[in-house]
Amino acid sequence: MSRYQTHAEDCGEILKEELAAGRLGRRQLLGLMAALGATTALGGLGGRAASAASGELVLCNWGGDAVKAFTEAFKAHYDSGSPLKMVVEGGGPSSGKVRAMVEAKNVIWDVCDSGAGDSIVMGKAGVLEEMDYAIIDKAKMIPGFAYETGCINYTFGVVLAYNAEKYKDNPPKTMADFFDLKKYPGRRMLRKRALAMLECALLADGVPMDKIYPIDVDSALKKIGSIKAESLYWSSGAESQQLLRSGECDMGLLWHTRAHLLKRDSDGRIDWTFNQGILHPGMWIVPKGNPAGKKAAMEAIASMQAPEGQVKLLELMANGPANPAATALVPAELKPINPSDPANQKVMLASDGRWWGEHSPTVEQKYADLISS
Repeated sequence: MSRYQTHAEDCGEILKEELAAGRLGRRQLLGLMAALGATTALGGLGGRAASAASGELVLCNWGGDAVKAFTEAFKAHYDSGSPLKMVVEGGGPSSGKVRAMVEAKNVIWDVCDSGAGDSIVMGKAGVLEEMDYAIIDKAKMIPGFAYETGCINYTFGVVLAYNAEKYKDNPPKTMADFFDLKKYPGRRMLRKRALAMLECALLADGVPMDKIYPIDVDSALKKIGSIKAESLYWSSGAESQQLLRSGECDMGLLWHTRAHLLKRDSDGRIDWTFNQGILHPGMWIVPKGNPAGKKAAMEAIASMQAPEGQVKLLELMANGPANPAATALVPAELKPINPSDPANQKVMLASDGRWWGEHSPTVEQKYADLISS
């Protein structure tokens, strides 16, 4: 099965676009790319690959250049309270790479930016350290996203976006609306990966949020198949944005970070809602045998729970804070784009990474078979 673009990698694409449009400075860009684990898109901007060395805490994000810079949110705060200095390695911490390093006993990363399902898969494979919640404070996390071998670092959402001009008299508000071709005619857009698409399908069928998991895969696939004749599928965040912006699709399920940009750049012609969206966590993980040691890695993660830097990330990239204490620091104008805001969380379904970690390979293949047949 082909590799999917991660949300972190798409954040890198967004930041590069913002730089080119003059809405983001280069210094801001470099720091944000490091914080997001999304440096893949920054080819040609300079930097170096960090390596584990004495006196360093190496954080691995999603690749490439600009690794010297780090955000004030994470690096400056960490460095001020630690004998170690944090550096960024742009190696792209895929499950395969992490597992290969651990099995070869040649680990060069201390903390990695990963996903919820991946943290479960790698944890079961025995290549990750268990989170030490005596050091990392669960009270500084959104409930439900403190896993055995991974913990939340920021939030993002899969949301419903739509052409507000076409549906101006009765805009879609629910997943049932998204799947209703009679009431809302037009081309639909879904992701090429099953993650979140199955949940949206079951919500459309009227399944209550607290009954979505374990997912009834066959029912979800049947629902998705019911609109297949009017559906296109995206592989990258940029593609999802283009399909809606161009008018090729009238309604779509996509990352809220892209939906936010669509609304801004189209002056509201494309609108979106958090209602019945899927709330996802990014996750910190720690490979077994990390050079700085397990305790140092846990202390670094604890440092990155500071809410101020997380609010800065929301301001510039619309990724939500992981620490509930950040809510009080979020300016009023940013609350509508913050998936972590209590009002927005209330209308969203929290993704169950544990379920996906257990079932992803089989389910993703079934979904791929459906949409490609």
